[in-house]
Amino acid sequence: MSEIEFRDMRIRSPHADDQARVLRVLDDWWGEFEGSAGSVQRALLLPRLFFQHFTTSSFIAERDATMTGFLIGFLSQSTPEESYIHFVGVAPGEQGSGLGRFLYERFFEYSRAHGRSVVRAITSAGNSGSYAFHTRMGFTAEPGPAEFEGRPVQPDYDGPGLDRVSFVRRI
Repeated sequence: MSEIEFRDMRIRSPHADDQARVLRVLDDWWGEFEGSAGSVQRALLLPRLFFQHFTTSSFIAERDATMTGFLIGFLSQSTPEESYIHFVGVAPGEQGSGLGRFLYERFFEYSRAHGRSVVRAITSAGNSGSYAFHTRMGFTAEPGPAEFEGRPVQPDYDGPGLDRVSFVRRI
């Protein structure tokens, strides 16, 4: 991807060195969400391989060399009509600015250009902000055998005790 602009931010593909930068902002951007266990889970979800092997389908947003957001996504290797948004973050001061929506729209555009018609994503069952954002973006929460605060949940989706809400959107 060539660099693009969003307002006064530069949007570019990530590189391997960005992994450490992203890991450094996670606790600040997510606050105390799910405590120390949540901090460990977030870090484990972003191994270096995402910043080495999925760079054409992922984005880093920066203003004056300071990271303002990121989206890590990829085209499914197993299901040719699908792509997957793995992890997204927007700096607290940028939330509500349209940056998250812009990153998602760029990913939808990339996915369509590669013949994809479905985008999937997940979020933690307790992340009400993420749930609201995904539904505003046109995602539908897939039915689950359980509920958390009225949201359908896939119990143990990512392992024992790691319940998730699974989203799907046609593009």
